[in-house]
Amino acid sequence: MKTIRTYYKEHIERNKKMKRWISGILGLLVLLSVIVFIRTYNAIMKPNTMITNDSKVSLYIHSDDDFETIKNKLYSDSVIINRRSFEWLAKKLDYPKYIKSGHYVIKDGMNNNQLLNMLRSGSQIPIDFTFNNIRTIEQFAKEADDQLELDSLSILKALNEDSLLKEMGFKEESFASLFIPNTYELYWNINPKDFIEKMTNEYKKFWNDTRLQKAKEINLTPIEVSILASIVDKETTKTSEMSRIAGVYLNRINKRWLLQADPTLVFALGDFEIKRVLDIHKEIESPYNTYKYIGLPPGPICIPSIAAIDAVLNAEKHRYFYFCAKDDLSGFHVFARNMREHNINAEKYRKALNKKRIYK
Repeated sequence: MKTIRTYYKEHIERNKKMKRWISGILGLLVLLSVIVFIRTYNAIMKPNTMITNDSKVSLYIHSDDDFETIKNKLYSDSVIINRRSFEWLAKKLDYPKYIKSGHYVIKDGMNNNQLLNMLRSGSQIPIDFTFNNIRTIEQFAKEADDQLELDSLSILKALNEDSLLKEMGFKEESFASLFIPNTYELYWNINPKDFIEKMTNEYKKFWNDTRLQKAKEINLTPIEVSILASIVDKETTKTSEMSRIAGVYLNRINKRWLLQADPTLVFALGDFEIKRVLDIHKEIESPYNTYKYIGLPPGPICIPSIAAIDAVLNAEKHRYFYFCAKDDLSGFHVFARNMREHNINAEKYRKALNKKRIYK
């Protein structure tokens, strides 16, 4: 029979075992909590991007991209180190429900929290939109399509529907005058309406008081200046002689002569590979045929360069009415005051072309 002392000892022993058991459980829970905390912290805060060839990489997210598509883009570039932790936090933050299109720059060493907060908030980085040497407004729309998340048809539609452009005097034939070749900082996912608004604002900045005054002095509107500048641009690649060529055309305009500009025929024909304009080309029926119709054509034959626009605004004042490419085929031109001088220059050039067997 157990004595009271024995029961007491057993009770003490059970309490000790219970305390050890509870301490063990608590220790295990603390350990598990620490492990969970460390794993959670790492999943959120540990660097999880690795850029090998550069310090950053661009991620373009389209308007119709889903989370699966975005993952594939990131994984195909091997940007994400631990995919499981990235996907876990993305779902915790409900990122698949808050996808925003745009151009995002991912830097080396970003953690999941930084990356997902950037994507989720739409904190995109603008891109440089650059264009030059564009022939037609359709080519310009295609260029914007290539560089931005824009559909070329949506740009053309936005141009035709913009009431402000109509108030400014733009027509379908003269839309190319709106765009000034340069580099512009834009958001990659800009919509067509905002894109046209941005280009309109840049156009207004370009046509400052100084340029407007110079246009007024030569009796041309800014659109007409651009039309003439587009012809000058296609007459020469030599900036140094642009103002002299512009002066020739202004002399003809002031005398109410036909411009007789070969580049307008090339535009009318739509064959931009033509190297030699022939008499048969001059018979084409088109408002761009400056051998038939007096004055400027209805619109630019290209998007003119800033150099050509300023050449028209600062056209050289002289008495030349004719010019012809030099017979050394250097790309420069010779100028003449009368038809007799011009015919001599033109014959030399024709012989040079024949010698090179350039017949069309």
